[in-house]
Amino acid sequence: MPHIKGLQVLNDCEENQKILVKLPNWVTSRWNRYITKQLDQDKDYPSFSEFASFVSKEARIACNPVSSLYALKISEEKPFKEIKRLRVNTLATTVNDLDAACAMGNTSNIIDCKTKESSNLKSTLVHGTTLVKCMFCGESHSVHDCQKLMEEPVEERRLFDRGNKLCFACLRRGHGSKDCRNRSICAVCKKRHPTLLHEDRQPVNELHSQMVLQAEESTSSLSCCVNGGEGGTTSMIVPVWLSSGSESEILVYALLDTQSSHTFIDQEVCESLRASMEPVKLKLSTMMGKDSIVESQRVCGLRVRGFSLDSSIYLPPVYTRDFIPFERTHIPTCETAKRWRHLEVIADEMPALMDCGVGLLIGYDCSRALAPRQVINGGDEEPYAIKTDLGWSIIGGTPNGVNSKDVTGICHRISVRELPLVTPAAVRALELDSLLGEKGISQDDVQFLQVLKEGIYHNECGHLEMPLPFKTSPQLPNNKKLALVRLKHLKRKLDKDPQFKCDYRMFMEGVLRDGDAEIADEKLDMGNLCYILHQGVYHPKKPNKIRVVFDCTDTFKGTVLNDYLLTGPDLTNGLTGVLCCFRKHQIVVMCDIEKMFNRLHVIREDQDYLRFLWWLNGDLNTEPREYRMKVHLFGASSSPGCANYGLKYLASIEREYPLAASFIINNFYIDDSLISLESVELAIRLVEEAQARCAKGKLHLHKFVSNNRKVLASISESDRAVEVENVDFHNDYLPVKNVLGVRWDVENDAFTFNSVLDEKPATQRGILSIVASIYDTLGFLAPFIISGKKVLQEMCHKGISWDEPLHLELRSRWESWLKDLSNLEKVQIPIGLTSSNFRKILRTELQHLFDASSKGYGQCSYFRLVSVPRYIVP
Repeated sequence: MPHIKGLQVLNDCEENQKILVKLPNWVTSRWNRYITKQLDQDKDYPSFSEFASFVSKEARIACNPVSSLYALKISEEKPFKEIKRLRVNTLATTVNDLDAACAMGNTSNIIDCKTKESSNLKSTLVHGTTLVKCMFCGESHSVHDCQKLMEEPVEERRLFDRGNKLCFACLRRGHGSKDCRNRSICAVCKKRHPTLLHEDRQPVNELHSQMVLQAEESTSSLSCCVNGGEGGTTSMIVPVWLSSGSESEILVYALLDTQSSHTFIDQEVCESLRASMEPVKLKLSTMMGKDSIVESQRVCGLRVRGFSLDSSIYLPPVYTRDFIPFERTHIPTCETAKRWRHLEVIADEMPALMDCGVGLLIGYDCSRALAPRQVINGGDEEPYAIKTDLGWSIIGGTPNGVNSKDVTGICHRISVRELPLVTPAAVRALELDSLLGEKGISQDDVQFLQVLKEGIYHNECGHLEMPLPFKTSPQLPNNKKLALVRLKHLKRKLDKDPQFKCDYRMFMEGVLRDGDAEIADEKLDMGNLCYILHQGVYHPKKPNKIRVVFDCTDTFKGTVLNDYLLTGPDLTNGLTGVLCCFRKHQIVVMCDIEKMFNRLHVIREDQDYLRFLWWLNGDLNTEPREYRMKVHLFGASSSPGCANYGLKYLASIEREYPLAASFIINNFYIDDSLISLESVELAIRLVEEAQARCAKGKLHLHKFVSNNRKVLASISESDRAVEVENVDFHNDYLPVKNVLGVRWDVENDAFTFNSVLDEKPATQRGILSIVASIYDTLGFLAPFIISGKKVLQEMCHKGISWDEPLHLELRSRWESWLKDLSNLEKVQIPIGLTSSNFRKILRTELQHLFDASSKGYGQCSYFRLVSVPRYIVP
């Protein structure tokens, strides 16, 4: 670091925070204690060298081969892990319990018994199978199937499991029930615990009645067992051997799903195979009707074969998932076949229930694995059997299975599309690190940014020109007939209101005069064009100023232009953050960009999607002409994203004015900007540089306001806000301005509040309207507003309807609150967080005090500043 100056950035606390995110919680906690101790001693934030020494020391502590927690844990597990090589007799049976196999005695072939948890959970031994001995009775079966142990009381069984350090969820060693990922399903209650540990806690009389009822049902079923089977449902689930090209194989259940477009593998099974994986992103469409983007990994070269078959099937590219949903009771076995007369012939070809889970879901992209080679049908209400190249499976169940208490249902209907991976390298290639910050980015956002990055440029007039960011090539029907109909309606409205007609004509003349639109040639090819409908609206607070809105949301034959446009990522600076930065220093400047959207042009190839109809020279007695917009429309869903991208692009390519570039990137909220600076000289310089920088992109900064008269005097009158355009700096008071919805008393440099609200009835609807209409972005009025909210809260608790008059006990409280509302005009919050007599600030702390009750939640936040000479101000 001493030799490379660029690495000094690692000493910054924000860079340190990025590294801390990647460390374990316990390391972060210890580092936090170290930092707190340093700051309490009025020292600077620790450097990167101190941090590196700290991490190195913690690593040595954690990896101590004798006294670390990991070493102690390993020493406890050694009695079970020191069994390296055992002799076993290789027989033609299945290994259901790997731990039991490792605990066997006399054997002939030498194999390695691995204690890896994933092997215990989902795999069995390779190159043959082994005979398992029960740890309780020594017989040749798994501890799951031990009848002698089942005869013992439940408490004795629990003591046996605890004494042998078995998991209470799957009866295997090496982990506890909290960490178990392959819980057994109880055959009695269908809950997630081993049948061996099932405990019936019903009252004796109820249990006795149920036993009698079950006995009656079993007696009656004996007379009809030749015609049907027991209740229950099974599915196309078969045991298979899975491999990744090497000689090792893993036994798992495979779910054959004819409604899945791709094949999936359990993440743990894939890791056990040690197959090579490539990270991807998938777009999953399921029966929920919503698409979701999920992280996954692609695996190639996997093979699968039936449990007792020799031929293998090569699987197409497989994608990993953390979990494949299945019910263990839905797995067909030889016992399932024996219950049905028409399926008894295949009972010998079907294996018993295996001690492994579903680790593979095979979709119809592997048609060979799903193709039926033989089918055995039954009656209308009976299951049927299908033989595939992976073996037999039984599908369906009995009518009484419908009335089963097991209401768990699993439906696989999956459509998959692999998406291009968003890697850090891709984001860096788009130069978006500084723009996106901590905000998320989707695949559509990447496409939006890629389209603009490749298409943005300065045209010959100096304007920034960008394409319309389409998702796909739009196929829009010709909606000219609809545009003509709407234009006729507009003509009738204009004829009825002369003032409206005059304002409308003047607005359209200004659009054409400024070059924002032009007359379009008649296009013989009716494709690749769209006619935008327009209408005039007045702002409630500006009744004399009309805005003609071009509406991109109108539907024609089921299509909308906005549906084809990408909105892009949220590149807008946070409103609260901009307002907080506005309070940082004493000198404050505010401005905005004149007609921001109209200063950003659309490339010529996309302008025909923005056609509209209007009369030449505004003469309504002539035939309508076709025009096309040359700028991004206010009503297009892509325009805010394009405007933000264009503004930040303009700043990012700037090298001449670094101060202005930082101002444009960090201090704009859409087209409004607020900033506070340390000195008058710096403020004047910023205004000059920002105007010069924006002028290079044909953007005009105007409506400047400042709380400092010297700064205002340095700005031309035409670029000042109307309220300060002709102000006398010696005698006149500076006005009150709205700053992003907040009132700013420029003269007194304070936030003020307006208490004039529309009168509403004293009903739940009216109270909600009044309380919600108080705009308080920074939370200054929260202590007052909460009293009004508590009245609304009590109305909801008492079940008062929307338009029911306020009850007497609440009316007095509400009227008292309304009376106090007028006092808000007396509240003033100084804008500056620091005092003018402050010198160098050593440390700034943001402290929070909070508490909660049954009626509300309160928090008080404040800055604690320490300056030189040592002077503390809360």
